[in-house]
Amino acid sequence: MKFLENIINMKINGITGKELVKYGKQFNIDVSLDQAELIAKYLRGKNIDIFNDNDRTKVIKEIAKVCGPQTAKKVNQLFIMLTK
Repeated sequence: MKFLENIINMKINGITGKELVKYGKQFNIDVSLDQAELIAKYLRGKNIDIFNDNDRTKVIKEIAKVCGPQTAKKVNQLFIMLTK
């Protein structure tokens, strides 16, 4: 299981804005390319572990600042689905 966690975290830590928009559409999360770029910039190189509650909370708070609480809530639901 740790192997899959590492792959998911690696993908999140190196994601691009275009990829975020694509995944957002897949999961009905509205995010503009500008917002996605800001989120990707925040995530890139931070070595965030979405399986860690503190790291995930920090990311969700930053997403809420950039995209609003509704989008952050949807992203959090997606992260929770991925981590279970």
